[in-house]
Amino acid sequence: MSTTTTTAGTTTLARTVTDVLQPRNALLAGMLGIGLAAAGDWTGLLWGFLGALCAGLIPAGYIEWERGRGTWGDRHVVDRTKRAPIFFVILGSIGAGSVVMVLGNAPGGILVAMLALWVMTIGLLAVNTVWKISVDSAVASAVVALLAVVHSPWWLAAYALTVAVCWSRVALGYHTVAQTVAGAALGAATTVAYAFG
Repeated sequence: MSTTTTTAGTTTLARTVTDVLQPRNALLAGMLGIGLAAAGDWTGLLWGFLGALCAGLIPAGYIEWERGRGTWGDRHVVDRTKRAPIFFVILGSIGAGSVVMVLGNAPGGILVAMLALWVMTIGLLAVNTVWKISVDSAVASAVVALLAVVHSPWWLAAYALTVAVCWSRVALGYHTVAQTVAGAALGAATTVAYAFG
């Protein structure tokens, strides 16, 4: 097998991993699981969907809208200097969702997860002003860590998926190893919220 074929195969695999496990998808699956655990019944799925909508789907929609306008080439927004508007949309969307959760008397666990993601986004924004941290790695790590806290430590085995996301971001040339590790560490730190929640 030639080096070109191997490189093309690696790039294809990395692209598939980064697209399948992108923040929108990870948050949809993760927030549904967190909501279910928090409520203990099917109503948690509704709260989880609200969380996924505000933390993942609305921001992803905003990115697609800006792409359509020609602001960015793709959803990865590789130029960190152009990322600030995305972080502000995420903060506003998670904030609005959290208010709805408070007013709707949502289960504490899903609200704590939302607030943890909001604080994580502030951290990502702050770091991004000086260094390009990996948002995909942060979200992948946060989802696994939060599921481990609300369900079972066995969820930590899903960190294999976080490692795959980190690898894909490096393989595609979007981030360095340090940027993905930093993102994953910040994502894991979201569980600190449960110590105070």
